[in-house]
Amino acid sequence: MHSISEAADPRTFPDAAAAPEDAARLHALAAASQAANAQEAATLDAMITGALAALLAPGQGEQLVAVFATAPSVAVYRHLWRVLGQCERAALAEGSLGVTLFALPLVIIAGIDGEDRARATLPCVLDDAELLASMMREHGALAGNQSFALANVLVGSAAIDLDRLPDLLAWRTLPAVASPGRGFEPAPIALSSGPETVHLRFLPGNAIAAPTADVLRSDEVGGWGMPFTQSLGRQLAAPGTSVLALPRAPQSLLRALWQGRVAQRETGAHLFAANAIRKLRASVGEPTAVISAHCAPTAPGGGEVRLSLSSPFDAKAAEGFRCPLYPLDRIGDVVAMLTDLLGQCRVSDVRVIPGVHGDRDPVTGLPLLFKGDDLPAQVPGWH
Repeated sequence: MHSISEAADPRTFPDAAAAPEDAARLHALAAASQAANAQEAATLDAMITGALAALLAPGQGEQLVAVFATAPSVAVYRHLWRVLGQCERAALAEGSLGVTLFALPLVIIAGIDGEDRARATLPCVLDDAELLASMMREHGALAGNQSFALANVLVGSAAIDLDRLPDLLAWRTLPAVASPGRGFEPAPIALSSGPETVHLRFLPGNAIAAPTADVLRSDEVGGWGMPFTQSLGRQLAAPGTSVLALPRAPQSLLRALWQGRVAQRETGAHLFAANAIRKLRASVGEPTAVISAHCAPTAPGGGEVRLSLSSPFDAKAAEGFRCPLYPLDRIGDVVAMLTDLLGQCRVSDVRVIPGVHGDRDPVTGLPLLFKGDDLPAQVPGWH
């Protein structure tokens, strides 16, 4: 089996020389920190911390976005993201009010029941957010903290992304902070007939605790997960729809954003693999899996990893999944996630093609997917 290495990353990164001056300085500091010894790295990271902390002031969202949007590599992006996360946590610990903003990532699997309806919408407005919060308190969520509240709306990634972060952190010092839904608008989920689809939403909240208390230290959902999932599903579902909402533990906004994206991708891959493998095994037998990296102009960063499942006994039965790559992703980690998933599904024939490949099949014009029984010696778009 071959492996897709970091050198075969299909994404396109910005030219370092094109970054704004302040952003370029932070990129250079991050690169230097990664190459330095421990003492030198600590000095460089302190400089990065000071600059990023200044960008968490209200009104600095555009400048903060520019730093990350122009990062020239995954390594630089990840380094700056780690330091920014530390700055976010430090900002939450400042002052005597002790208000911690958090969000629960929610991976929502939803579909339309039956064939009577072509479309439906989940408004993503909750009837009883306090009931959900009480379940979490009962089972000791947020390190046992009792003084927290949840918003009554589910929001999309854009609501807590980098451009919003400075202003969101500023809200915690305002009198209206007692309302966890302040400034958030619901992000409805549009459904259409066909297979269930996977969506990502976030449930914001705030907690009041001593400034030094780390109420977000646990990554475990705990005993509140099952009743929370059941109640949330009932509150979200519209007539004629099925909804399964899977929560992750409450996290800081940056961490929730990253964990939510990873969880949505993994859930999507699991749903695809389970359905496709079951279909292939029922009709033609054991599938062959092929994993490959592709340039894709419409994908985030211009590249993605693709998984195809097929059988030599029925070429038309091939199934494909397009796996997005986010800025924090190392491609080797994404490939490992897919191979682990296939192992859990007991797929023994898994082939990982080296190199970076084109987006479209030159014959059909469809997204290029490789099949185990038809791998050419040289494939279109090979790098």
